[in-house]
Order: sequence, then C-alpha cells, then structure tokens
Amino acid sequence: MVSPPALDRRDAAAAAAVVALLAVAYVAVPDPTVQYGTWLVIFCVWMAWFVSYGARWLYGP
Repeated sequence: MVSPPALDRRDAAAAAAVVALLAVAYVAVPDPTVQYGTWLVIFCVWMAWFVSYGARWLYGP
C-alpha cells in the first residue's frame, strides 16, 4: 500500500486561503451574501486541493 504524500506548500496555501476567506466573510464583511459566496469559493478550493492531493497520492509528485 502506498503511503499518502507529505503535506507541502500547496496544502498550506489552500488552508491559508480558506482561513483568509473566512476572516473576510465573518469579520471584515459580515453579510449573508458574502458568507454564502465565500462558502462556494471554499468548496472550490477544497475540490481543487482534493484532486491535487489525490493525484499526488496516486501518481507521485
């Protein structure tokens, strides 16, 4: 069984982007429309990270 790849700067960048988006949506501009849009963008970031991490796991760096 292949072990999962170590987390790298791409993973950290995805996590930092999510934290920054949440800070903007809930601290800087606490509007329900902005929060909804932020969650849609966070979902897109998560999907991109998921595919990237899965590809690295299956096919290597």
